[in-house]
Amino acid sequence: MFFRRKNLLRNQFDDKLLKQLHVCKQDWQQQKSLLEKSFDPSEEVICETKLAEAKYFFLLKEAKYRNISLKK
Repeated sequence: MFFRRKNLLRNQFDDKLLKQLHVCKQDWQQQKSLLEKSFDPSEEVICETKLAEAKYFFLLKEAKYRNISLKK
């Protein structure tokens, strides 16, 4: 009885993690594209790109730790 709820919560949070991972990946790719197209990028743009990359890789490591497959 108690373990069913645990699996339900785990599945819900896994789905949220996958959605957030997808959003962060798109954001990182957009920032990276903007940085590559810039002639003289500012420090702010460089920092935002590095921050987006760090968020994406953090969520990716968390997904690997939880053994979440992207093909659900």
